[in-house]
Amino acid sequence: MDMLLRKMDSDISQAFQKELTCLICLNYLMDPVTMVCGHSFCWSCLCVSWEKTGSPAQCPLCRQTSQQTNFRINFILKNLVSMARKASLRQFLSSRENICGPHKETKRIFCEDDRRLLCSHCSSSQEHEAHKHCSVEEAAEEYREKLSNQMTSLWEKIQEIQRNFYKEGRISDHWMYYVYRYEDITRAAYQTLRQAFHEDGKQHLKSLKEEGLKMFKQLEKRRAEMIAKMMSLRAMYEELMDVCHKPDVELLQELGDKLRRSEQVQLHMPQPLQPELPAWPITGLIDRLNRYRVEIFFTNEITNHNITLFDDVRSLRFMRGSLYAALDPGTSNCFAAWGVQVFTSGKHYWEMPVDRSWDWAVGVGKESWLRKNGTLIESHDTFLLLCVKENNGYTLWTTAPMTRQYIEKPLGRVGVFLDVDNGSVSFVDVARCSLIWTYPNGTFSFPVRPFTTSGHT
Repeated sequence: MDMLLRKMDSDISQAFQKELTCLICLNYLMDPVTMVCGHSFCWSCLCVSWEKTGSPAQCPLCRQTSQQTNFRINFILKNLVSMARKASLRQFLSSRENICGPHKETKRIFCEDDRRLLCSHCSSSQEHEAHKHCSVEEAAEEYREKLSNQMTSLWEKIQEIQRNFYKEGRISDHWMYYVYRYEDITRAAYQTLRQAFHEDGKQHLKSLKEEGLKMFKQLEKRRAEMIAKMMSLRAMYEELMDVCHKPDVELLQELGDKLRRSEQVQLHMPQPLQPELPAWPITGLIDRLNRYRVEIFFTNEITNHNITLFDDVRSLRFMRGSLYAALDPGTSNCFAAWGVQVFTSGKHYWEMPVDRSWDWAVGVGKESWLRKNGTLIESHDTFLLLCVKENNGYTLWTTAPMTRQYIEKPLGRVGVFLDVDNGSVSFVDVARCSLIWTYPNGTFSFPVRPFTTSGHT
């Protein structure tokens, strides 16, 4: 009977330990998360597994998918793992190998300075009395919590720099193409003003090219810095992953130095550059456009929660910036208004104030666009300049197709020049007398109405 009971206890103990084991690393669970299928993994093991396989929200064991990727820590399992670890630690502390040779006493005190286990006599000796001490069990709990926090912080930094690296790469890939296109529309503006060979025009185009090349080199340098930083972060993360699976005593003896290095490696994170061309003035530009000046009247302003112009752009940036993030940008109300006039021919110029809002858009489009839906991403009927608030900065975009504009944010007023006969629209920074963007001739061939909207004042 005693043998049978001992066997039953052994079976129960093995089954209990199996439930507390990560199915990826086969060690005790560390910050366990449980998927909808019921399988549990270390949070860090699951993240690394998803990254390697490129299959987020899929169980590494049974392959069942989930709508969720941001799982919460299973604190019931975490507490059970903690109890199991404490039992193992107590068993080790009471073993013969943990007896102090000189004093024949169990070593239950941890010296943080020397990272050694001591008995009470050793801890009060002249060698250790000035050091910081605590019980081994306290130290194990505290250090595992520090390890967990450091691993979480490291992983978040790795993901952040990876997102920034992808973002920087896209900007770098398109930067010179943008510069050359902007150079073309600037040259065309000077030709319209009959100043193609004027000294100001030549210098302007030369400065554009020089500024573009200078920024391109800075972008490439920053990408190299990000690669180096990402490698050091990953190396540190792998070191901590290796330590987290070790028994408490080994963890205590090894972790102190690694925690300090982990904190140091997370300092001085390279941030992505926000390149932009300076707004050079073009002499005579506004004077020429004022020849076609018209007064624009708008319908009464309306608030329409279905117009998600700015969230459309933020969603686009959000999707491109993260491989695994769910798309939930929210919805913001907009104050939108259509112009009373419908333009079917001729050249027309008007100016719109934009200095009281971060999220704004001005331009022209088909009125039917707004009646169909409020999205810009797939629209081919609107030709707008948008200023979109993102985090602590802003980005300028034009629509049809959605294109980032790397130029200074206009101050005060934006001028809109509409050439219906040629099917083109231009935007100018009135205060700086500079060109923002010009749609090429033939962009549209239908009547259009002025449009303006503001999301946040």
